[in-house]
Amino acid sequence: MCAYEYYTYDDYIHWEGKWELIDGIAYAMAPSPLKTHQNLLFKLAISFGNAIKNCKKCKAFVEMDYKIDEENVLKPDLSILCKEDKEERFISIAPDIIVEVISKSTARRDEKIKFKIYEEEGVKHYVLAYPDEKKVKIYKNVNYKFVKEGDFRENSYKFETDECEFEVDFKEVFERF
Repeated sequence: MCAYEYYTYDDYIHWEGKWELIDGIAYAMAPSPLKTHQNLLFKLAISFGNAIKNCKKCKAFVEMDYKIDEENVLKPDLSILCKEDKEERFISIAPDIIVEVISKSTARRDEKIKFKIYEEEGVKHYVLAYPDEKKVKIYKNVNYKFVKEGDFRENSYKFETDECEFEVDFKEVFERF
């Protein structure tokens, strides 16, 4: 028999280091990501930031807590929010876009567990970025089910939110990467 300790957001806010909370179970984030992970996240943040500059309601957040409920707090690599969220300490509503940079230590959690959570929460687009393969996989949420839009390396993708449309050129993201 395996016993797990059960935690809530009230416990989470007192922990040191980087953690995620999924169904009351604490998951330690890996030590500082590799340089390739950080570099790709930086390039994606710049590209998304530039793409949303004309959309007044959209904002980008890097590694900001997304509190779903008392037992679920995730820390996406990049979140794009195109609606007002009055909470300042964390994201309290489903982001329009979540980007996760995949590393070996987080792949299962990002591709399976968080995929399902983001799908059920109504995140409009989920982007999985693979540094070693120099590509992203983009999923669009249709009736609370992610549908794969494709793999992108050398082309652009037009994201649509309730508030605006913008395009990200992934060829530019992976140039010089």
